[in-house]
Amino acid sequence: MRDLSVRKVTETIKEMCIEANHFLSEDMAEAMCRAVDAEEAPLGKQILKQLQENARIAGEDMIPICQDTGMAVVFVEAGQEVHFVDGILEDAVHEGVRQGYQEGFLRKSVVKDPIYRENTKDNTPAVIHYSIVPGENVKITVAPKGFGSENMSRVFMLKPADGIEGVKNAVVTAVKEAGPNACPPLVVGVGIGGTFEKCALMAKEALIRPANKCSDIAYVCELEKEILERINASGIGPGGLGGTVTALAVNINTYPTHIAGLPVAVNMCCHVNRHVVRVL
Repeated sequence: MRDLSVRKVTETIKEMCIEANHFLSEDMAEAMCRAVDAEEAPLGKQILKQLQENARIAGEDMIPICQDTGMAVVFVEAGQEVHFVDGILEDAVHEGVRQGYQEGFLRKSVVKDPIYRENTKDNTPAVIHYSIVPGENVKITVAPKGFGSENMSRVFMLKPADGIEGVKNAVVTAVKEAGPNACPPLVVGVGIGGTFEKCALMAKEALIRPANKCSDIAYVCELEKEILERINASGIGPGGLGGTVTALAVNINTYPTHIAGLPVAVNMCCHVNRHVVRVL
């Protein structure tokens, strides 16, 4: 059994919130480079280069990549041999977000109540997802999620008879209906199977998979490639102004489901697709 102070969790998440909002992850920077090479429309290529320049300035001058610094989504994979000490883990996560957004001078976008809309003034609470895994390490992923893209996300409760073609059509339809509103080029996270809430969580988790990593399941990997091709053939393009690169990646997660259902969730993310991973 390994003791881990939750104060270390707080400090780490504070740093991760600041890092995620100022620097592109390596996989996203590489994806943008590939997109510039692949884009055929002159205006689309110009927009992609401007996005690259924006990311460079953000990192050098410590200015957020995007003015919407998101609602903090935190994934905690805790080894079952870890004993958290010096406080409550969940409190420590929220405190790390609070410190990160205040000390990093990041925009506070969270409201206390969804109807009455009073700002919490420190971007808490975070949305936290826990899982217990073997070992004595703790893997933390911080993925601030802006709502320009989040608002364009969809859940489809398909019929089993809709099959794989129904899944393809659902994902492409969601992207086409989003158009420019999700700030393309996109990373499209997809969850297939489970239940209503499980497919949505899988779609969110799919976004934090590296953009250059295909699914380990052969047919899913092929599905990702085909849907990406169909999305990029839509002509929406960078910034929604036309072009051949509407999405940088389509990442799909699957899970067993009920005999009577085929849930599909599509979680959109803009070209920034912020995520930082650390292991304690």
